Amino acid sequence: MSTSSEPAAEVKITPLADALSERYLAYALSTITSRSLPDVRDGLKPVHRRLLHAMRELKLNPDTGYKKCARIVGDVMGKYHPHGDQAIYDAMVRLAQEFAVRYPLVDGQGNFGNIDGDNAAAMRYTEARMTEVARLLLEGIDENAVDFRSTYDGEGEEPVVLPSAFPNLLANGSSGIAVGMATSIPPHNVAELCDALQHLIKSPNATFEKLVELVPGPDFPTGGILCEDRATVLEAYRTGKGSFRMRARWEVEKLKGGLWQVVVTEVPYQVQKAKLIERIADLIQLRKIPALGDIRDESAEDVRIVLEPKSRNVEPDVLMEALFRASDLEARFSLNLNVLTEKGKVPQVLDLRATLWEYLNHRRDVLLRRSNYRLDQIARRLEILEGYLVCYLNLDEVIRIIREEDEPKQSLIKTFNLTDLQAESILNMRLRSLRKLEELEIRSEHDKLTAEQTELRTLVGDEELQWKSISTELGKLKKTFAKDTPLGRRRTDIGEAPTAVVVPLEAMIEREPVTVVLSAKGWVRGMKGHLGEDADIKFKEGDGPRFQMHAQTTDKLLIFATNGRFYTIGVDKLPGGRGHGEPLRLQLDLKNDQDIVNIMIYAPDRRLLVASSDGRGFLVEENEVVAQTRSGKQVLNVAGDAEAAVCTPAEGNMVAVIGDNRKLLVFGIEDMPVMTRGRGVILQKYRDGGMSDVKVFKREEGLTWKSGDRTRTQTDLVGWEGKRAQAGRMPPAGFPRSNKFS
Repeated sequence: MSTSSEPAAEVKITPLADALSERYLAYALSTITSRSLPDVRDGLKPVHRRLLHAMRELKLNPDTGYKKCARIVGDVMGKYHPHGDQAIYDAMVRLAQEFAVRYPLVDGQGNFGNIDGDNAAAMRYTEARMTEVARLLLEGIDENAVDFRSTYDGEGEEPVVLPSAFPNLLANGSSGIAVGMATSIPPHNVAELCDALQHLIKSPNATFEKLVELVPGPDFPTGGILCEDRATVLEAYRTGKGSFRMRARWEVEKLKGGLWQVVVTEVPYQVQKAKLIERIADLIQLRKIPALGDIRDESAEDVRIVLEPKSRNVEPDVLMEALFRASDLEARFSLNLNVLTEKGKVPQVLDLRATLWEYLNHRRDVLLRRSNYRLDQIARRLEILEGYLVCYLNLDEVIRIIREEDEPKQSLIKTFNLTDLQAESILNMRLRSLRKLEELEIRSEHDKLTAEQTELRTLVGDEELQWKSISTELGKLKKTFAKDTPLGRRRTDIGEAPTAVVVPLEAMIEREPVTVVLSAKGWVRGMKGHLGEDADIKFKEGDGPRFQMHAQTTDKLLIFATNGRFYTIGVDKLPGGRGHGEPLRLQLDLKNDQDIVNIMIYAPDRRLLVASSDGRGFLVEENEVVAQTRSGKQVLNVAGDAEAAVCTPAEGNMVAVIGDNRKLLVFGIEDMPVMTRGRGVILQKYRDGGMSDVKVFKREEGLTWKSGDRTRTQTDLVGWEGKRAQAGRMPPAGFPRSNKFS
């Protein structure tokens, strides 16, 4: 056995990076141009174009019978699209789904899936034919309207693009992911697109404002409401990129006894109804939306989702706003007008005007090609008719030549100066055509064709007439799909951007009584129910109580620390009452060398008095101190050794301040400024030490303080009243040695 040392083929040594990049580029280009991006002219990807072409070859017109989908898929896969049959069938199914395609291209018979996300039946059980929209896309394809190319096996031909007498790209939209790029185009209303196209023919440099006035936004097959402000929509169409916010359509149904329920009749585009209901049911079970009691699906052919509130006290708008934020009842559809331009070769992101112009230029190209094709057909027919007329004028001689000459064709050409086509047509003429009536009909046809030829030549040579013809076609299309027709009516309402509806916590959190407990060492917990002061609350060894207050799970907890910052925590976020809780510092960005001064339940529209240990302070609106982050909100500025020392509700008309030097000063609260941040003003002057405590009270009720287990009241405060920033005098007899009011 002998072996050859010569290689079987040429071996080319190439760096791996170069080989990979070359092959990856070829793959990327193939994916972009032959699979994922639609052509700007007909709005179709190759698989959809091949499907429609195959259905036309099978004569599946809108007025003919249906054929098995398996037959159609087999023809597409065998002749044009050498990919998996399931992928082809899935593409075909989507073209037939009224909830997926605004203007279906396939008329399906059988189970083609539903809005719940259920799959279509197998292709052997379903049948299909083209719709009128598909027929419009193919109109004129036999008249040299578009180029054809060889199929993958070279045995047949397929159209490069369809004539597209229907603006399919924007009417039905498209979506796809290629290599390094993607496309996402929402569907639009055809009548509105026709208006914009006709306006663009009249005003080639039409402004985007005018075009968006004519095409105010997408028109989704599942309806819903477009909730986007005009400026956002305008910018999206101006740049070719953006997004549109959609909301479900809903209404309130009144029930007996003052009860009501919300009924959702349309869901956002591409949202599966079954998964939407499942998601909302999970929210109910997890108590994420406690205002919602139950959800039911009462849908038949139409969508009907019933939402039952737990209580009729909640407003429907508030309930729906909470659901919009937490579920797919509100969704976004992105706009990325990335399409194939320049005869389907170059991917490019276009704006609305450029997209419309690309379609118009394609229609003009189709019009010219069809007109030239018709001119060629007319010229051929006129040539034949002229030969027939010669025959009638010399009928006896023509009959003699045919009967006696060995080569009648050549003799006819020589005798009557005919063309080859004319001589062949005369020889193929039937004897019954030699009637006088037939001669009159030929002369009449000749005159009509001559007139048509003149019109077409004028059309081909006059650009203004061409655009007028295209505008007339658009007018007929608009009439076919007018807004008063079932298919043409606008389904998606153009709404306004949602206002900042305040969704109260009650709509998101179930309201339950809680006792907030903070230990001396900073461990916090929320214990169920409102516990009394004598309740047996356990603490860690060496720890004890510090703050205890009643609250609801819907409340906010305000924490004021020695660094002058306010922190905010939802009471529902506190750890449960089992165990000893968790360190409050874990939920705040509070350093170890800083301590908590006070905690309280947030009360809107209340004022607080904040003061530092060096005797400075001011009043602040409680609405201004709510923090949105873990790091809190700086309100009282402190410097040096001073620390924030007091935070108390400013409920009264007098302020009492006592220092470490045991001097008491009382002054009117009107002497204190209202600020949002700062060091504040001097409340009391000290020679030594600093401030110990501050209290706000009502003059008519007197100044109170705790002395052991007793509460004492001093109503005669003449000796201690003065102006802010004075030193004050010793407090009344019996005032605690701790220099604290409580």
